[in-house]
Amino acid sequence: MVSKCLTLHVPSHSNIFLTPVATSKIPRPSSNSLTFLSLSTKLSKAFHAKNHSLTNHVPVRFSNSSSPFETESDPKLTNEDLKPTAPSQRTFSGLEMASLWVGLVVGVPSYYLAGSLVDLGMSWWQGIATVVAANMILLVPLILTGHPGTHYGISFPVLARSSFGIHGAHIPTLLRALVGCGWYGIESWIGGEAIFLLLPKSIKASTFSQSLPWLGTSPLEFFCFLAFWVAQLSIVWKGIDGIRELEKYSAPILIVLTSCLLIWSYVKAGGFGHMLSLSSRLSTSEFWSLFFPSLTANISYWATLALNIPDFTRYAKSQNDQIIGQVGLPIFMGAFTFVGIAVTSSTKVIFGQVISNPIQLLGQIGGFFTTILAILGISLATFTTNIAANVVAPANALVNLSPTWFTFRRGALLTALLGIAFQPWRLLKSSESFVYTWLVGHSALMGPIGGILLADYYLVHKTNLSIKDLYSGSPYGAYYYSGGFNVAAIVALVVGILPVIPGFLQKVGILTSVPETFVIIYNNAWFISFFSAGFLYWVLSSLRRKQDKSAAGDHLLKAPK
Repeated sequence: MVSKCLTLHVPSHSNIFLTPVATSKIPRPSSNSLTFLSLSTKLSKAFHAKNHSLTNHVPVRFSNSSSPFETESDPKLTNEDLKPTAPSQRTFSGLEMASLWVGLVVGVPSYYLAGSLVDLGMSWWQGIATVVAANMILLVPLILTGHPGTHYGISFPVLARSSFGIHGAHIPTLLRALVGCGWYGIESWIGGEAIFLLLPKSIKASTFSQSLPWLGTSPLEFFCFLAFWVAQLSIVWKGIDGIRELEKYSAPILIVLTSCLLIWSYVKAGGFGHMLSLSSRLSTSEFWSLFFPSLTANISYWATLALNIPDFTRYAKSQNDQIIGQVGLPIFMGAFTFVGIAVTSSTKVIFGQVISNPIQLLGQIGGFFTTILAILGISLATFTTNIAANVVAPANALVNLSPTWFTFRRGALLTALLGIAFQPWRLLKSSESFVYTWLVGHSALMGPIGGILLADYYLVHKTNLSIKDLYSGSPYGAYYYSGGFNVAAIVALVVGILPVIPGFLQKVGILTSVPETFVIIYNNAWFISFFSAGFLYWVLSSLRRKQDKSAAGDHLLKAPK
């Protein structure tokens, strides 16, 4: 009887076959079969709820064993890609985590970000400050969400099982995957533009380069897009180790190429005087009306990775390594957006017109050597961003959906196919459609998921997770909830998304007008959805726990003497 009320304590941290967990949920007997055993299990549940810090870690093996403290994982919930990482797999140092961010940050979309804000009326320093402020804010959820990845060695889909349930986790992971597919298409299109730049002028002047209305682009540009799309798969096929090597060795090359572009623009334009003279074209009220949706858009830029950052931090050597590595985000983003604005503004002096697209700029510079270097640089920058940020999460989400059928490679292939369906050339047609339709729009999906994950991990479970139950399909598992779905998380997610929908429909032109309140909500979509969903989930979870305690007390009073 006593053994059912207490939990064995052993040191945490282990390998893939011996993983730290907390106690699991205890079966509920029917009311007409209440026994002394049911009384003890109810007491155990109440004791566990009251003294959560005492129920810490119990070893669990993902193999056959007769030990009462060991269990098999459900084959429908795990495979080699989903199991917790072993100590031998945790090889990412702080420098390698930082290199990951260099590879992610240095890319054409990042180059666009601050420049697009200047196009919309901000001064150069206001644009950079907005980008840096957004990334400083996002650094907090990045580090917090990265903690369980390093501590337990679990990926984002497995972490989501704690809050959404072992089956409900498919909802946030597939939403994240959907956005990742869209980004994969955008980055691949940018890489295809680099290939188009390399083509001889005679080919680019042919009828194949003429845009087709039904396609939205020219056949030649579309085939360049497909060529780059295929080239990326060769790296993806090598898995996470290939991605790590790519990011590690690409980082210094990208830094050198970016520095060369900055130095060239400085010398050719005779300094950065023109950039420094760019003042704001906005009044005070106009600036603030632009600032908050721009802040939301820039948070949204990496909000996707803030969700699935455990996919990478699970390979970090320690918490210090993952934190040190991630601190590089606002630094690298600030530095690279400065390069983007400085080079873009210098083009006005050098060429007599503003050239905000770096691919067009490199084509304008001309020269065979410059062209080859440009192709290699843009391709490398796109590879490092696209593969790490937009393949890993969708692939893992699909593996989580069906571990028996999907592998990382199959998931990556489907991600790439869906990236084509998003028609990225349409998303990039203007700064406004890119920043305020695509970026702000998907933040309404990423925000509430992030709020729910953090509320669950830190406020509800106090960072104590049961690894055994995260891989268990038992109805008595801690994360089985109601048929494998946590209603509280789903309700909180819906409540977080709903207020943003009217503003989004108005932005894409489906609704002609909406009340100003919904416009404000849409412009601050990530903040509102993040905090509203997280708070509601915490409240609903607290109420559920109180009901569980009350039920345990009622059974205790009604137990036979």
